[in-house]
Amino acid sequence: MTFASSLDVLARVLHIFGILIWMGHNYANVIQNPKFTPAQPADPGAMMAAMKREHGTFRYASLLVLATGLYMLWYRGILIDVLTLSGHSVVMGIGVWTGLIMIANLWFVLWPHQKRVLGFIPASDSERIRCSRITFLSSRTNSILSVVALFFMITGAHGLFLYT
Repeated sequence: MTFASSLDVLARVLHIFGILIWMGHNYANVIQNPKFTPAQPADPGAMMAAMKREHGTFRYASLLVLATGLYMLWYRGILIDVLTLSGHSVVMGIGVWTGLIMIANLWFVLWPHQKRVLGFIPASDSERIRCSRITFLSSRTNSILSVVALFFMITGAHGLFLYT
């Protein structure tokens, strides 16, 4: 086994691990909070510290998924075809682009508002409540998109016979 193939195996394991953390957090959030509940006045206690760690872990898991996914596509020589939705790679490409939308949603919509909800950025109670609604909707959007992303990435890699 060469170094490159060993790195590919490691990337696959880390990719799956990151998906379980990132998307698992989305699904757990949907089950724990089936309906919107506005943020409560800031709680400086241990619960907020635990929430900060939890949300940090799941955010960085998304970057792990991105990095390992792009590496595996590059290693297989299909990165450009996947990103340009060319040939047989169009199916997997739809999943990858959906995942990229999810990452953009997480880092550029959810996270800036979540910083106020979690107290990283000082905010009034009314601002925290407004931001909690945005994070709720953004999280739900990613939960729905994760089903689409997984479907197309898995069938693009293991179920092309469905499209021929």
